Amino acid sequence: MATITPFRIDVADADLADLKDRLARTRWPEAECVDDWSQGVPLSYTRELANYWAKDYDWRTREAALNRFDHYTTEIDGLPIHFIHQRCERDDAFGIVITHGWPGSVVEFHKVIEPLTAHGFDVVCPSLPGYGFSGKPTTTGWGVERIAAAWDTLMGRLGYQRYGAAGGDWGAAVTTQMGRNGGGCAAIHLNMPLGRPPKDLRDPTEEELQAIEAGVYYNRWDSGYSKQQASRPQTLGYGLVDSPAGQLAWIVEKFWSWTDCDGHPENALSRDELLDNVMLYWLTASGASSARLYWESFGTFGRGGDRVEIPTGVAAFPKEILRAPRSWCEPGYNITHWTQMPRGGHFAAFEQPELYVDDVSTFFATVR
Repeated sequence: MATITPFRIDVADADLADLKDRLARTRWPEAECVDDWSQGVPLSYTRELANYWAKDYDWRTREAALNRFDHYTTEIDGLPIHFIHQRCERDDAFGIVITHGWPGSVVEFHKVIEPLTAHGFDVVCPSLPGYGFSGKPTTTGWGVERIAAAWDTLMGRLGYQRYGAAGGDWGAAVTTQMGRNGGGCAAIHLNMPLGRPPKDLRDPTEEELQAIEAGVYYNRWDSGYSKQQASRPQTLGYGLVDSPAGQLAWIVEKFWSWTDCDGHPENALSRDELLDNVMLYWLTASGASSARLYWESFGTFGRGGDRVEIPTGVAAFPKEILRAPRSWCEPGYNITHWTQMPRGGHFAAFEQPELYVDDVSTFFATVR
């Protein structure tokens, strides 16, 4: 039987000292030529956040908070996989595997794990291959399909012959594939469903027009990161792994753009929460390895496949990157539950934990 090993986050003091030293020696560019974020994260805010990171941010306190969860590692298909496995106290517990995306991590779920266990669910939150404390693939092939199969193996290894799966971003792609595969996965929940407009779209509704406009904006202003990560992740990785300021800006820009934050990421999440997530990339030197998932699978992201026939729940948040209407999603999913959320963006569980927990627990209660 495959070994499941308890794991505890325990970062070496030397790594924290190295981070502070690198931040102190950052070679800064000149300021942007505009008075907004349209050229990227403003220099003044980046320096302010980096200074806070170096002098005021207390990783040991944040580390202890993350260690309140039960962490483990196990080897699947030759790769060490890190995951949180938080059990509830009910005999009839229903297991849910929740998958993050880029530039997220298991930190996204720190506000929803305990509430979901209180609703009678066992919660499993794995770190994607090449992300956080999971191993970094040394060969090609770790794309969405392989990850979906690995997660089914993980849930079976933990004793769940029947379970649910949830996710957004890459987590939505992995969860969708798990829904296609069937196996032990009985139902899926998505906060970024993968839907495409019909080829003969005529007289679009207001909702469809908004979805089209969001897609145009993403392609014009927001997708540069994906093109780089999908084509040359190794080249990008040298800068991200060497420069904490570079890794910080690369990630925080997306939290500005993709959260429901009214123009500033700290309106959606606290400064410490933003840095918690950055730390899981910096401490594990995951700048290149996390980007490689784009090289592996971005060309097929949302491009279709077999329809998901098992029950599918959707929480549609208004500031999501891809805002596919239900009519665009129904050809690909057996949608039995759809909630139009009043607020929130791409990082649903992180931004709006109460809304997220209510929707996930309500949906999976119908299939448990």
